[in-house]
Amino acid sequence: MSRILVADDENSIRFVLREALEETGAEVIEAVSGDDARKRLSEEPFDFAFLDIRMPGASGLELLDEIAAAGPNGPVVIIMTAQNTYDNAIEAMKRGAFDYLTKPFDLKQVQALVEKATRLRKLRTEVVTLRRKVGEMFRGGETLVGTSPAMVETFKTIGRVAQSEAAVLVRGESGTGKELVARAIHYHSRRRDGPFIAVNMSAIPSELMETELFGHERGAFTGATESRTGRFRDAEGGTILLDEIGDLSLPLQAKLLRVLQEREVTPVGGRRPMRIDVRIVAATHKDLESLIESNDFREDLYFRLNVVPIRIPPLRERTEDIPSLVQHFVERFSSEIGVPQRWPTASAIDALRSHDWPGNVRELENVIKRALVLSSGDVITAEDVQIASESSRAGASDWPSLARSEFAEWLDARSDECEEDEKGPYWIFVERLERSVISEAMLRSGGNQIQAARLLGINRNTLRKKLADLEIALPGGIGVGH
Repeated sequence: MSRILVADDENSIRFVLREALEETGAEVIEAVSGDDARKRLSEEPFDFAFLDIRMPGASGLELLDEIAAAGPNGPVVIIMTAQNTYDNAIEAMKRGAFDYLTKPFDLKQVQALVEKATRLRKLRTEVVTLRRKVGEMFRGGETLVGTSPAMVETFKTIGRVAQSEAAVLVRGESGTGKELVARAIHYHSRRRDGPFIAVNMSAIPSELMETELFGHERGAFTGATESRTGRFRDAEGGTILLDEIGDLSLPLQAKLLRVLQEREVTPVGGRRPMRIDVRIVAATHKDLESLIESNDFREDLYFRLNVVPIRIPPLRERTEDIPSLVQHFVERFSSEIGVPQRWPTASAIDALRSHDWPGNVRELENVIKRALVLSSGDVITAEDVQIASESSRAGASDWPSLARSEFAEWLDARSDECEEDEKGPYWIFVERLERSVISEAMLRSGGNQIQAARLLGINRNTLRKKLADLEIALPGGIGVGH
């Protein structure tokens, strides 16, 4: 359903336009002056705007300038005028109007104009989607890699299910690449030109999840100063990934089940449901069957989601894929973070194969990225990946016990107590922890301080101060501790 703003100070014009536009299935909102239209445009989203060139307050051309300045996602503007002059037509089109109408106008002409503008908006969306996809292809970004029998079976299942509309449940341990499978399904489907929207259920507080998924109307609750479409409507015509579905609360499971059954959503504070056309893919690392037995997950929702199950094997079950994964990561990160391509020796590959990879492909990715940055030679040696693997293994185990044992060794080696003005062991160990955590965040963000601050959950200015205080060097834009 299109939302159309009609701004004109003549009641008869607004009435005639409302009648004609509502016949096309559009929702029409009226404004009686330029200032009224400006207020509506600032508070609500519109697909189209019919603006009178002369009305009390701001003129239609002034509003057209403001809409154009706000960016390409604003409404398509049609200017209306009672004076069919050459200057009016030229001025309206020069400022970015889609077209202009001369009063009195034929209602069939209005409806044809809306149909034409709708096609324009669709083309705009397709161009944006195409640019995004081309950008992803040429960035050499994440992709599914592997030739093992287990991964070949996964690829076959993706190929079989992509062209259907069946719901898919992707299962696998953390770090195996569940979102990559969902993206592959989307980009090989008939919906490839539509949006792909991923929502992580474990990353959003439960009290915000309903409005995140289904949207809300303006004024629905305190702080709702403007309406929001929600992720389901954002994914219209495309695919939505409900990641970590096992973390969704039971009340929202019931509402999600209704969405899947009825294919419609009702925004928080809304009075009527809205139809949606969205492909559903869910993902989880949890044992949903056990959650069903403990009454923490609805069995009927499970059957709705688990129409086509896809299991991604953990990396320890497909170690033959490690060489091809390493090649992919070296090629990707060498250009991404600005370091020379360094290839692992045979002993380094053996060391990688012998690791059990509790963090799966994501852990291997971080190991290779660290080795590329920290290696001082022309190749990646077993020592380079062994250090990283030990670090990863320690991080996956009981690191508080590790810290205690290291602190105990430090105290045993030091017989005297600290002087009052001397930096004590507490601060030494805190600095070591901060340096390690900040360096890892800088590494993962490719040296982008804004992204690193978000990963750490701290202010960017705080991160800058820490980088300076801890003297964390930034070779090639990557933060590495001394």
